[in-house]
Amino acid sequence: MARFSTPLRRTLAVSAAVVIGMSGFGIGALPATASPVPVPAEKSLPKASADDKVKIGSVESGEAYDQFIVTYKASAKEAGKSSRAKAWGKAAKAAGVSVKEMRAMATGSFVVKADKKLKGNGAKEFMADIAQSGLVESVEPDAIMKISMTPNDTRYGEQWHYSGTNGMRLPSAWDVATGEGSIVAVLDTGITSHSDLNANVISGYDFVSSSASARDGNGRDANPQDEGDWYAAGECGGSYSGSSSWHGTHVAGTVAAVTNNSSGVAGVAPDAKIQPVRVLAKCGGSLSDIADAIIWASGGSVPGVPNNPTPADTINMSLGGGGACGSTYQAAINSAVSRGTSVVVAAGNESQNASNSRPANCENVITVAASNPSGAPSYYTNYGSAIDVTAPGGDTRYAGQGVLSTINTGSTTPSSQGYSFYQGTSMATPHVAGMVALMKSVNPSMSPAAVETALKQGTRAMPGGCNIGCGAGLVDAAKIMNAMEGTDPTPTPDPEPSGNLLKNAGFENGSEYWTANRADTFETGSAARSGNGLAGLNGWGNSNTYTLDQKVTIPADASAAQLEFYLHVLTNETTAYSQYDKLTVQVLDNYGTYNMGSWSNLDASSNYELQTVDLGNFRGKTVTLRFKGVEDSYQATLFRIDDASVTMN
Repeated sequence: MARFSTPLRRTLAVSAAVVIGMSGFGIGALPATASPVPVPAEKSLPKASADDKVKIGSVESGEAYDQFIVTYKASAKEAGKSSRAKAWGKAAKAAGVSVKEMRAMATGSFVVKADKKLKGNGAKEFMADIAQSGLVESVEPDAIMKISMTPNDTRYGEQWHYSGTNGMRLPSAWDVATGEGSIVAVLDTGITSHSDLNANVISGYDFVSSSASARDGNGRDANPQDEGDWYAAGECGGSYSGSSSWHGTHVAGTVAAVTNNSSGVAGVAPDAKIQPVRVLAKCGGSLSDIADAIIWASGGSVPGVPNNPTPADTINMSLGGGGACGSTYQAAINSAVSRGTSVVVAAGNESQNASNSRPANCENVITVAASNPSGAPSYYTNYGSAIDVTAPGGDTRYAGQGVLSTINTGSTTPSSQGYSFYQGTSMATPHVAGMVALMKSVNPSMSPAAVETALKQGTRAMPGGCNIGCGAGLVDAAKIMNAMEGTDPTPTPDPEPSGNLLKNAGFENGSEYWTANRADTFETGSAARSGNGLAGLNGWGNSNTYTLDQKVTIPADASAAQLEFYLHVLTNETTAYSQYDKLTVQVLDNYGTYNMGSWSNLDASSNYELQTVDLGNFRGKTVTLRFKGVEDSYQATLFRIDDASVTMN
């Protein structure tokens, strides 16, 4: 039997459905009159006494200081500015810095400033040298104090997803920023009145064009009130009925619930503003409504709708459906991103590869998977190479382990306010949207690409492990904000990759450096993406398994690592729904085999397409990368691989 050659065309069914489930204080500019103080020859200064005890302040680990508080002895203090300079003149020379006296303090001490920061032992030695002058009573760093925010919200202790061992480590991030000045548009079911939200809610819009679904008696309007998305049996394509979810209200609470108000819950970005944009109602929402809402929320123009007076810098979309991204979604997303708006989307809750869910599989979005309180992927979350980062999504199978946020208590129409534990990638996504609000409150000019890079670099390895593809890892708010503190308005460009760790990555030398279980894996000819060589797995139309391996060592000091390869899938399978033949990328180490991403006959295309697999969790390890192709006994599917690379930052 000949290997597969020509594929049949296939079509993808698509649908839209709901995925339910202070700034730190800085030092001001120097006065214009400040200048280096010369060390004069003095007649009135007392002699240094080695017996005098001087109080020397402590140095915090990892901190650097350029300002110090000096308390002089009375004789030195009264001798004048030039005389006081004698106390730190030799110390400055030894430390290699130029020092200025800035001002007197109400306590009687003086602030002096070096022209560069001194860290650790450098700061200690500088202060010790000042003490040795015999002219001072004490010297200590002019340390920066920050807000230490522990919310007093009554149910904050139940929000494990913020401060728990496997949460986002938000408390330290709040010492840097709380989201002031940021606007997050929540494209969802709308919003209901809630005392833990109202102060942070700004005007939004209702984009639900179907009055029957909207239940508000009209089409689009300026009122994003959630009228309830309940439905009767048979109304939404199923035999069962459903109560109202108040999904948008729950998502909004995670983004920016009013915090430190001695009531309810805290939000990720407690001083950010929420812009409710209603796109979902009974039975979900239409792609056309959602696309228009994306453009409007980011400041674009929508026919028949007044322009948004307060465009959002971040969009949260805890919604999705099956199928390819499509031109409508992608055009709307690209439009928003071109205006500087970051688009954060849910990966989906079908426990499948996120490449099969939209808008999770669209370009220019930040796709979020869900973790549970154990720090592992939640049982329902989608996964794979489309995932960018993971955030807490909860697990309501166990008491108190969902994500706690604001809701309405009505089973159909709005009633009273309340709180509830939900689970889903819908709950993980607003954690990341709120995180972006914190970032943009520090640096409003960050581009969406810079935001995504900072998020990925600010993750930590999944505490509970992940062998299915969790993106760069679990978002770590403290790590991100500490890295951002004091950053320049223009983000530093990403470093260039340090080179390809794979050898013979384009298969130009056949099997050299590769190990395969089938000799016909290595091919030559015009089917190659570049050059003359490629790898071809399966393609026979009978039951068979191909493996293609190469061992690599990923440096421990790499900030990120990824496998990239070009894949061309050809198939004779005619189904648009079933994965009969599958290619899986695996990583093997001394402890096990981890599935990092998979593709199937459903991913057939006319050309090679670039695929990316995150390898960040394997930094510091020598591992085997494996392409594993499995074909069933019916129609043929051929997986062509070319131009692979393993790069790091």
